[in-house]
Amino acid sequence: MTDDAAAARTAAEEESALSRPPVDPDATAAYGDDPDQLIDFYLPRGPGGPGPAPVVVVLHGGAWRAPYDRRQISPFAAFLAGRGFAVASVEYRRGDAAGGDTVAGRWPDTFDDVAAAMDALPGLIREHLPQADPRRIVLTGHSAGGHLALWAAARHVLPRDCAWRTEGPASLRGVVALAPIADFEVADKLGVCGGAVRQLLGGDDHFAERRPYADPALLLPTGIATTLVQGRTDVDVPQAVAESYAEAAAKAGEVVGVTLLEDVGHFPLIDPGADACAVVAEEIAQLGW
Repeated sequence: MTDDAAAARTAAEEESALSRPPVDPDATAAYGDDPDQLIDFYLPRGPGGPGPAPVVVVLHGGAWRAPYDRRQISPFAAFLAGRGFAVASVEYRRGDAAGGDTVAGRWPDTFDDVAAAMDALPGLIREHLPQADPRRIVLTGHSAGGHLALWAAARHVLPRDCAWRTEGPASLRGVVALAPIADFEVADKLGVCGGAVRQLLGGDDHFAERRPYADPALLLPTGIATTLVQGRTDVDVPQAVAESYAEAAAKAGEVVGVTLLEDVGHFPLIDPGADACAVVAEEIAQLGW
């Protein structure tokens, strides 16, 4: 495929995924006082597996930048609900726009929010998803959200001086990370999302010192079942990033599953109209049920 054809296909995949109208949730709850500290809940609507529905916690992507929010992943959340899952879609603080540009993420606010949301979820699930099984939670996220999903599952292996650290692992059936920004060193070398990784950690002056608190590739092993789903033709977060994380996990004594999809780019993983999205739902089902 020529470069022009590849670029055209990438643009078409993005348009297909992001042009879908937002799907309103069944309920929304706050987990803090900031306007972005919200979780949308979708009740299960389709046939699933045996027993109460598993809960899929969704963390949206968008390079941790403010223009991208949970509304853009709401069609994916509704798609999962249609597959019989209960869904909790988490919003969190992203970068602030300055001079017309949006910096990726806010340190430490982005991480504060994901940690707080995860801590609040058990009670909120019981309140807003009463027919779901809070003992069967699968954490998923796309791109930057995939990073946050891997990070949230690794809080128990954060450095001991870290306020986000938990004493034990999260009660999760597993993590399905979709084209995740999973290894900050590799992502930074590749310039993923316009240098978003370095921006997230506060720029050049803080990159090295903050990586041990934020980079999933340094937070291993987690002891939590983890699968990465990656398109082979992804130019936004290339396959090398996921493979590097899987290699780091193997060196730490942990097996991480990697599902590579041929002729699939970055956005079909969360596009309900794409075959890749059905593959994602199946990977989640294998952990949830």
